[in-house]
Amino acid sequence: MGLENSSLVTEFILQGLTNDPDLQLPLFLLFLLIYTTTVLGNMALITLIVLNCHLHTPMYFFLLNLSFIDLCYSSVITPKMLMNFFVRKNIISYVGCMTQLYFFCFFAVSECCVLTSMAYDRYVAICNPLLYNVAMSSKVCSYLMLGSYIMGFSGAMIHTGWMLRLTFCDKNTINHYFCDLLPLLQLSCTNTYANEIEIIIVGGIDIIVPSVIIFTSYGFILSNILQMRSTEGRSKAFSTCSSHILAVSLFFGSGAFMYLQPSSVGSMDQGKRSSIFYTILVPMMNPLIYSLRNKDVKIALRKTFSRRMF
Repeated sequence: MGLENSSLVTEFILQGLTNDPDLQLPLFLLFLLIYTTTVLGNMALITLIVLNCHLHTPMYFFLLNLSFIDLCYSSVITPKMLMNFFVRKNIISYVGCMTQLYFFCFFAVSECCVLTSMAYDRYVAICNPLLYNVAMSSKVCSYLMLGSYIMGFSGAMIHTGWMLRLTFCDKNTINHYFCDLLPLLQLSCTNTYANEIEIIIVGGIDIIVPSVIIFTSYGFILSNILQMRSTEGRSKAFSTCSSHILAVSLFFGSGAFMYLQPSSVGSMDQGKRSSIFYTILVPMMNPLIYSLRNKDVKIALRKTFSRRMF
């Protein structure tokens, strides 16, 4: 679908996170640090998984794709957001805005599906270990990842296609730090009722269905953990699962708060702040949560450094 603009607006102005001049520099440094950590953390994890053969398992195959998605996902949004803190007007063209919206939707929906696949992988590994090699064969893993990217492509095409049908007449200041769905709807001079229904339906499927599958999987996992005889093993498993559940809850919870409620100017400022969790914080947290406390990753890290030194 071509990015054809039938409206009078040729560019938008991103309002950013805050207009308070006293917060500009501290927030710029904070988000620059977060973005740097996100890029380095995800690139390091991708490199480790690729270079170490013993990490070529279904779990790390999904983790590699999650890191790739987080790296791209964050890079679609954060660099443009950082410009808000030191430019007077953060301008983005109409085509640029629709392109950013498309890739944001693509990576966000893909991440929802990959997190679902990872939860299913952990469920099979812990609750049905004897069937693991069959249930999570390389063919099954490839299909799950292909399905994740197809869902991301489909969701992005739907959301962007519905946005392209709208006309933007004169208002061009987006009350957000990137081209998001709901802030753009507020600028349109045409009826957006159908778009709001589309966002609730498609967004609801992308958020609610994976959430149900993920939390059901972790429910079975926790039930299985409670039956462990080893107190140390039970404590370690609980610690790992709780950190995974925290990251998933932040991602889906903040997304649900933003998209699964009627849009309004009053709620938009709150939604803008909540979107920081699923667009900026979670991509940074994922490599830390899924790798730093992982024994296999620590071993791979030591081996990689020893190979480079000697």
